[in-house]
Amino acid sequence: MIKLDESEIIKIFQRKLGCKNFVSEDVETFKLNKPNIIAKTDTLVESTDIPPKMKLAEAARKSVVACVSDFAAKGVKPEYGIISVNFPSNITRAKIEEAASGFRKACNEFGISILGGDTNAGKEIVFTVCLFGSADSIVPRRGSKNKDLIFTTGPFGYTAAGLSILLYKKKGKREFVRKAVQSVVRAKPRVSFGLKNRKYFSSAMDSSDGLSTTLNEMAKQSKKKFVITNYPHKKDVEEFAKKNLEKLVFHGGEEYEFVFTVPPKHKDTILRNAKLLRTPIVEIGHVTTGKGVVLQKNNKTIPLKDKGWKHFR
Repeated sequence: MIKLDESEIIKIFQRKLGCKNFVSEDVETFKLNKPNIIAKTDTLVESTDIPPKMKLAEAARKSVVACVSDFAAKGVKPEYGIISVNFPSNITRAKIEEAASGFRKACNEFGISILGGDTNAGKEIVFTVCLFGSADSIVPRRGSKNKDLIFTTGPFGYTAAGLSILLYKKKGKREFVRKAVQSVVRAKPRVSFGLKNRKYFSSAMDSSDGLSTTLNEMAKQSKKKFVITNYPHKKDVEEFAKKNLEKLVFHGGEEYEFVFTVPPKHKDTILRNAKLLRTPIVEIGHVTTGKGVVLQKNNKTIPLKDKGWKHFR
């Protein structure tokens, strides 16, 4: 095996990502026509973020998706990006080619131009992606009002199920296992839906760390109570979950969906646009005076605590 140096790794990424006229510089420059530059960065670490059977190209795409999903929730299109990669010193050319191809496909999928980045050597694979876009404003996490309706893109529960299948070899029906695993390795951020409907949202937030985390954060920032009356899942998730449905739907994470609130007057428009864009959305509750998040089920009201993903928890 021929050991690759940093310059050769950079050339592979330049070739894959179409950076034909790239000239090495201390910073990257680009022009945006609108006044506000919107930025997001996210890091994917091999030991915590790449489950068994996920290909390196899929992991590279996932690292881009993590940022794209946040843009979707804010109603902004990502336009440019910078990528930092960390590889073990013994990594093969084939693996580097695969990762670069994954980044290329993701950037083509979402219309992102890569400006440059950085390479490093370390004990495990680490991808850090920073994306940029432009907009006059963003949809905030706070902003929901009394009587607003709470929706999610969705559904939820498949990724938590998929991770339990990949990590802990949980068993399930063949078609469900396929669907659940696919949701992990091929997440679909709802960019088009966010862009088309942003003017109707009173608040919105990406839900990749778990639905309970998202709902609690939005309620806290809006200083309101979120009342959840409907679980955003499908029947096959319920069948797989057995007694762990709440855990899969509300605390799993990795969905790369988003939660949004809208005034009731915009409900018909939201539903019509969702159908037009073939984006699955679910009305899950409403906003009222108070604080925190509660589940209303079987004539009982139960607090929904934040039990989503937390680093170092």
